[in-house]
Amino acid sequence: MSELERLFPDEDFRLHLTLRRGTPGDFLGSRDATGSVLAERRKWLDSHRGRYARLEPAGETPWWELGERVAEWGLASVPTSGRANPAVLGGLLEPDLVVLTRDEAGVWRLRGGALCFPTSWSLEEKLGRGLEEIHRPVPVLNAALGPSINQVLGRLSSETTIERWNWGLAATDELNLHPARGLPAPAPPVNLASLWLRLEHQALIALPRSGGVVFGIRISLHRLDGFVGTTVGRGLGRALRSMPLAMAEYKRVEAVRSEVAAALG
Repeated sequence: MSELERLFPDEDFRLHLTLRRGTPGDFLGSRDATGSVLAERRKWLDSHRGRYARLEPAGETPWWELGERVAEWGLASVPTSGRANPAVLGGLLEPDLVVLTRDEAGVWRLRGGALCFPTSWSLEEKLGRGLEEIHRPVPVLNAALGPSINQVLGRLSSETTIERWNWGLAATDELNLHPARGLPAPAPPVNLASLWLRLEHQALIALPRSGGVVFGIRISLHRLDGFVGTTVGRGLGRALRSMPLAMAEYKRVEAVRSEVAAALG
């Protein structure tokens, strides 16, 4: 069974924390033989560095450790002079990477990193916030999954990744959906050839020396007309039809979900 089939089973929409184990090398390593992903990352980092790469003082030690670990895993060589600069490592690896640390009260907080391909959120807005506050806009997420997320963060190993997938719909095949760019949400009339399933492959990696955690995100895009009449298309259609209104509005699909589900078959 493919990841897409696992993500869209023949069942109603629900929030779930389905996790799988992997390795840091597999998640962080290069997958784009053309080099276009790294080229685009560097374009955004060079043009708006303060928007896409930021680091609080509390994030400097874990970010430095991440650079060391990346070198140990044989993925990239980060100059010592650039290890505290998130834009340097952010331009060497394909996934977006941010670091979390616990504060004195035990709250996990976002301390910074390199986020070039956000899905309608911004690093500068979330910097320094705790996970509960960051997740508050997502309907019922804190109540349904908050305790489980904290348990997972406290049990991570540096030699494995804990991975999950998230999804949404997009009206563009742009990787960078930073709010400042003002790119439109899906809107009627529906044309499946102009809509994309936007997948987030997410991973958590422990940084044992600093006590921090890396949160990584890889984006992939799949045009919706390729799912017509397929098992994935039917599962996606059912998820759209059964999604609570608050979640559909959060994901910005309320205006099109009925038409998309019908067109997918």
